[in-house]
Amino acid sequence: MENSTTQPLDAKKILPTAKTDRIQLHPSWKEPLLAEFFQPYMIELHEFLEREMKMGKTIYPKGPDVFNALNECPLENVKVVILGQDPYHGPGQAHGLCFSVQKNVRPPPSLMNIFKELESDLGIPRPNHGHLDKWAKQGVLLLNTVLTVESGKAASHHGKGWENFTDQVIHLVDELPHSVAYLLWGSPAQKKEALIQNKRHLILKSPHPSPLSAYRGFLGNKHFSKTNTHLKKQKIEPIDWSL
Repeated sequence: MENSTTQPLDAKKILPTAKTDRIQLHPSWKEPLLAEFFQPYMIELHEFLEREMKMGKTIYPKGPDVFNALNECPLENVKVVILGQDPYHGPGQAHGLCFSVQKNVRPPPSLMNIFKELESDLGIPRPNHGHLDKWAKQGVLLLNTVLTVESGKAASHHGKGWENFTDQVIHLVDELPHSVAYLLWGSPAQKKEALIQNKRHLILKSPHPSPLSAYRGFLGNKHFSKTNTHLKKQKIEPIDWSL
């Protein structure tokens, strides 16, 4: 699969407006990412997803929600990046923000461990829902390394092209003029560390909050308080992590 960084395209110059208008992204992301949608890897990814759906497979999240992480958090507003792996693969869970579920959906175990760490770190009691949009609206980019998954099959869309796309997202954040805190939870997220070149940024790493790994270093990592301490030092408004 071709590396998306080898030959940048100016999609606006070579494609009709009708095609680019179908890409529903916040303008702050759409302009710098537009050419990615016409790179070979993204065309192959689109064809793969279409084949999967024609075979009757259920893909999460729903199409309009795939880019919610970007649409809920404009590029210039990004203060924090929380990197997950891939979306939840259970019915009604994934809606485009990593680790988040809709308010009427029971929080999965990974999210419960996030809330457990939040309470231990900052004394914030567990909320009665798992919808993290309040974080996104404050500048927390809730990004998975892979943006779709087949129902019931974790990691089923790894290696299909999404990693190239989210690499480009990280490149854009890395170029922001202000400092950003990166919370890299789990090995797929930590592989993105090499893309973070600007020394002004804060990088925090720990195991994934999954029950399989949370007790090996996620619980007790104090990433929430460390993030806010860093933001305050940079004279950036800290995150209100309560929900």
